[in-house]
Amino acid sequence: MTALANRPIVKMNGIGNAIAVLDLRGLSHVVSAAEARAIHRVPGLGFDQLMVLHDPARAASAARIVIYNNDGSTSDACGNGTRCVAYLLMRGRDGDRLLLESDAGPLPVRREGELTFTVDMGAPRFGWRDIPLAHDVGDTSRVRLDPPVDGAPATFAAVSMGNPHAIFFVPDAAAIDLGAVGPKIEHHPLFPERANISFAAIAGRERIVLRVWERGAGATLACGSAACATLVAAARAGRTQRRARVALPGGELTLDWRSGDDHVLMTGPVEFEFETRLDPVIFTDAAA
Repeated sequence: MTALANRPIVKMNGIGNAIAVLDLRGLSHVVSAAEARAIHRVPGLGFDQLMVLHDPARAASAARIVIYNNDGSTSDACGNGTRCVAYLLMRGRDGDRLLLESDAGPLPVRREGELTFTVDMGAPRFGWRDIPLAHDVGDTSRVRLDPPVDGAPATFAAVSMGNPHAIFFVPDAAAIDLGAVGPKIEHHPLFPERANISFAAIAGRERIVLRVWERGAGATLACGSAACATLVAAARAGRTQRRARVALPGGELTLDWRSGDDHVLMTGPVEFEFETRLDPVIFTDAAA
């Protein structure tokens, strides 16, 4: 029987980004892709990202996070999910600071209110190998999509926020057929590890309207790392200030690309939905 049988799991969301949190601290079990997909299929537990907590490497950290998309693939960063984890680990406790570990690096979190948190998402990266792209494209702030994809602009900005992002600036984000163009660009040969695809409309120097097709999850109501990448791309191109609000279908985030160390701070709310336990029967067909 899998070590996940009867384990408690929490369902939350960060401005609509569907998050499940599974605490495996104290266990050596590593969730398989098949187990992640099995959890996603449970009615009511369907997630965009599954945040799995493990014992941290450093005593100062509360947990190490491993992130799964709903197709079983992994992601190095999830800002909305990180806020959800912070809420669960900090509720009922004194203090307003928390340090988490991830494959994208350390994630310092500050509690701003009962349900509002700020995550330091780290510094963006712009090198084509860091994003990564399939080959050197020169200036990653303006990359030509070659071959082109019908329904998408010809150029985009490429940014890594721990995972790869392609940001297309458009007059009207709502006019994009996200379900048609999103998967085609996600799997474009220019992205060897696939990519998160964002369509951003600049609504002012301090406001961006954004829709996102997430790598491994599809169209989501919100994506925190995509919001961070989009602010960085917009500010880098002089389209916005380094601090702005990003409006996604599920709600708004406040982003601040800090000039001192280039770190991106993301502030937003979370919502607790319910807690349940994992029925062993859901893993019957899941590979160990």
